[in-house]
Amino acid sequence: MLEETLKWRATYKPEQTRWHEIAHEGETGKVFRANFRHRAGRTVLIMRPGMQNTNCAEDNIRHLVYLIENSILNLPEGQDQMSWLIDLSGFSLNTNVSMRTAREIINILQNHYPGRLALAFLYSPPRIFEAFWKVCYPS
Repeated sequence: MLEETLKWRATYKPEQTRWHEIAHEGETGKVFRANFRHRAGRTVLIMRPGMQNTNCAEDNIRHLVYLIENSILNLPEGQDQMSWLIDLSGFSLNTNVSMRTAREIINILQNHYPGRLALAFLYSPPRIFEAFWKVCYPS
């Protein structure tokens, strides 16, 4: 896994992404690093997929990777995980990223940033998530 991540980093070069290259992705505030910390001191990334403003999968992914890298650099000493607050207000299938993009994001998170996510909170999920949770956690 480490070898694959090293190959990915050598090819993708996340450390070379500059804000001015992906700033247009952040104009609506769909993903940003919060100016506060989780009660355990972790950096908080706030995601608002309902504010999706572009269709370019590559730029969406680069924007998220840039913010993850930035969050890692700003973790307090002794902390190696972050928390995510995912605000699903305004979420719809029309404003959502494509399935291909979502799979690529999940692949990057699982394979190249394992263990970085401590907690993820879903805020105001639409009713479609109810069916998903019932399948995952039958009563």
